[in-house]
Amino acid sequence: MLEDIKSAPEGSFVLLHGCAHNPTGIDPTPEQWVKIADLIQQKNHIPFFDVAYQGFASGSLDEDAASVRLFVSRGMEVLVAQSYSKNLGLYAERIGAINVISSSPESAARVKSQLKRIARPMYSNPPVHGARIVADIVGNPDLFNEWKAEMEMMAGRIKNVRQKLYDSISSKDKSGKDWSFILEQIGMFSFTGLNKNQSDNMTNKWHVYMTKDGRISLAGLSLAKCEYLADAIIDSYHNVS
Repeated sequence: MLEDIKSAPEGSFVLLHGCAHNPTGIDPTPEQWVKIADLIQQKNHIPFFDVAYQGFASGSLDEDAASVRLFVSRGMEVLVAQSYSKNLGLYAERIGAINVISSSPESAARVKSQLKRIARPMYSNPPVHGARIVADIVGNPDLFNEWKAEMEMMAGRIKNVRQKLYDSISSKDKSGKDWSFILEQIGMFSFTGLNKNQSDNMTNKWHVYMTKDGRISLAGLSLAKCEYLADAIIDSYHNVS
């Protein structure tokens, strides 16, 4: 990743996931984020953060925002595309925001003008009810605290499912394969390493529906189904090439 950032032409836009990387579930460590920020700053790149899962990695809004805040604290110009579809359950409303940290008031005014030019032919005036739901929740201390508690509970449920899946696979698979990557990944998804043929076997034989690159959504997995999923993964991994 650092090599790609280094070799990109100076002043490139670099798309980054703020937390809970999709599809891999592998986030940079705090130390690695510092190295990434150092290099982007040296190359005069512009970081563009995709923040779709804030709160679903650690369970904390603040902890999951650490990567973005690191870049902003350095005085860098930063773009952040933020979605509330997942963490507020507003999929049908498609609520989000583009946040732009500019270097000066004059720069901010120019950016705002360009954003208006983009928005005008695309949607002009979007429905307001979804945005008002978000504004009510984040603007009310009681509702905001309730939301944060529920998000921590949801992140904890995903971690429990991740642990149960790992335990189930490890106890059933006697091949010696290391499945610890399941625990090292974070957020809603797990990148299993299954190829297309193996993923097809998951669907055709086991009726487990997943993307063909081997990604599964742990948010859609219950503790009761972990044993079944473990059997499906082991069969697909060892018996299909």
